[in-house]
Formats: sequence, structure tokens, C-alpha cells
Amino acid sequence: MPATARRRVVVTGMAGVCAIGDDWPTVAAALQSGRTGVRRIDAWGDIEGLRTRLGAPVTTPLDLSAHPRKKLRAMGRVARLAAVASERALADAGLAGSPLVSDGTLGLSFGSADGSPPPLVDYARAFGIDRSTKGVSPLGYLQFMSHTCAANLAQLFGIRGFVLPTCSACASASQAIGAGLDAIRIGRQPLMLVGGAEELHEINAAIFDGLLATSTRNDEPERTPRPFDRARDGLVIGEGAAALVLEDLEHARARGARILAEILGYGSCCDGAHLTEPAAAGMQRAMEIALADAGVTARDVGYVNAHATATDVGDVAESLATNAVFGADVPVSTQKGHLGHTLGACGALEAWVTIGAMNEGWLPPTANLTDPDPRCAPLDHVMGAPRAAQIELAVSNNFGFGGIDTSLVIGRWREG
Repeated sequence: MPATARRRVVVTGMAGVCAIGDDWPTVAAALQSGRTGVRRIDAWGDIEGLRTRLGAPVTTPLDLSAHPRKKLRAMGRVARLAAVASERALADAGLAGSPLVSDGTLGLSFGSADGSPPPLVDYARAFGIDRSTKGVSPLGYLQFMSHTCAANLAQLFGIRGFVLPTCSACASASQAIGAGLDAIRIGRQPLMLVGGAEELHEINAAIFDGLLATSTRNDEPERTPRPFDRARDGLVIGEGAAALVLEDLEHARARGARILAEILGYGSCCDGAHLTEPAAAGMQRAMEIALADAGVTARDVGYVNAHATATDVGDVAESLATNAVFGADVPVSTQKGHLGHTLGACGALEAWVTIGAMNEGWLPPTANLTDPDPRCAPLDHVMGAPRAAQIELAVSNNFGFGGIDTSLVIGRWREG
């Protein structure tokens, strides 16, 4: 289909839950005031060899009481986080109780880096240590399987359209958004529920701890992580979920939907070089693909939402890539100082924040960034306080293990 004839894809609903809140006003207030969700987790102190004690947990209740218990029993915490965000996003789009959700009109692409770890631990203990099936439930597998979020959301809401799980580490949610964009563009579905989720567990902390990539500022959680900062010492694992409703523009107009933003472009590529060490060239290429897909130039972009996990090598590589594409004058920030690194959820949470802040005329600052690392390429960091800005285009980037690089171009909605 020629580019000029492509279906336009808009956002008609969105919601999220994270360490600093479970609704947009609360999250926006935290981003503006500098309140972060990072906490010391003393329960991890009995894990031999684990250096970090830091995490960013969701502390608000996950209320799914309106649903039958039989629909919830195969859902671990990660799927429940996904369900809360998705239910609220559908309501925000005016689709709560709508037949469009379950008549095949709505499709689904949703990601996470992992399923729910606790039942996986139970299986490992049963078969690796006890050598017994006693106490192991088949429901445990449904909770820890890699596509547990997509599968459980489909059955919870009765979704009968196109369903695609994404499981690509930190790029999971952004690839889910990109898949939803493509599905609507080619006419596969007029509506897509997209997003990502992750739950906080010591296994995920231990993975990055073993790579010497976690922050060990255990006695000052309010001062870490420090993306792009000279004094950064690693990432902090967080949890949360966010969901967006993507819709064919003409379909949205026909049902009188409120339009929040437009997804204009998507780029994804692979470094093809290393499983865990990021490469600036791949990151740069993903951004360039996204801009070309959107039909815009770097000069058109008013804000870049960076991946920026506060790791030593990652932040340097990303700064080089961002500077190569946008130069040093485009405002840049990340939410990971506030939320921690939410892994498979971060792309959706950051898209939610980007749209919300863009529509309100401000840019969120990077928490804990006070002294940019001189080894990083020069960027116009938003730090200290939110910045008033009326922008028309934003780019949101995420990069995952395996060298999987993603970039989204998001446009402020204007009628016409």
C-alpha cells in the first residue's frame, strides 16, 4: 500500500500503574515534584551474594474484583498488572462493555520480559530439588509462561481479534505498540489494545546484579538510579504496566472517540553484535527508521524520551546515538529515575507519560540527574524541574537484550 494511502493510527485510550501511582494526575504530580518510587527492599537481605536491595514496587491495590474468580486464577501478578492497566485503558477509550471488545473488532499485542516468577520458582523447586510433583499446579505454568499477559487479557476481556504476544526484554512493550500500529495500518484490525507489564521479583534483580549492572546505593534509595549522571552506579528494577488503545482514525471518528495522540512511526532493528552490550549504531538506525516511517525529519522532533537505564555502557552508547540523530539541542529525559527500570513494561509506560505530558504542555525531568557524564555525548537534558514546552512530535526509545532496538514517533493530535 503506498505510504500516502496508509491508514492513520491514533490513540483513543490509555492507562498505567507504576511505582509512583496508578492514574495520570498522581503520576504527573510525582514526575513534576521529583517524588520517586524507589524503595529499599529488606526482604532481599537473606539472598546470599545479591548486592542490591533496591526496587520500585507498585504499592496501590490491583482491584479486579469485578471479574469472576475463574478468570483470575491463571493470572500471576504480571498478568494482573496488565489487566488493571488494560481495563482502565479500554474504559478511557469509551469501550467498557462495548461489543467491539469481543466481536473480533479489537485485536491485542502485549508484552513482558517474563511471566510471573513465583510459580516458576515453585516448579524449579519441585522438579530440581524435591523431584516431586506434589503441590505443583498446572495453573502455575499459565502464570509463568512467556505469553501469560496476552493470553490472560484475551480470555479476561473475550478478545477474538488478532493476538500477538511480544517477549523481547526491555523492548517488549514498544514492539507490542509497533505491532499494533502495523496491524491497523494494513487493515488487519481497526482497534488494537497494546502495552506491556512486568512484576518486581528478586530473580530479575539478581540477573542484572550478576551483570554488575544494578545500583547498590542501598541506604539512599531516593538518590538512585541516576540516568546519564556522572555518579550513576546502575539500574533499579521496577514494576508496572501500561496499555494504550490504538485505532484506525476513520473508525475512531465514526464512533465519536476522543483522540489523544497519533502514532506516526515505528522503527525496530537489531545490533547483531552482542547479547547484552548495547551498540550506538543499532540505536541510531532504529531512530532513523522510525523517522522515515513517520515521514518526518529529526528537526521536526521536539522531545526524546530516552531509554537511559543508568548503566555505565548503555547510557554512553545511547547518548552517542541520540546526538548523532538529533544533535545537542532537542530536550531529552527518561522516567527511569522515577519508576526504576520496568523491563517489558517500560515502552508502554514511557509512551503513556510522553503523550500525557505533551498534551499538557510540559516535559518531565530525569530524576537524580544533576551532573551529566562528560563521557556521554552532549544532550539537552531536562533535569531538576519540568520544562514548559509546546511540542508537536516526540520520539520514545527502548533498547533490549539481544540488541533489539525500537523507536516510536508520537504526534500531538490536531484536527484536520
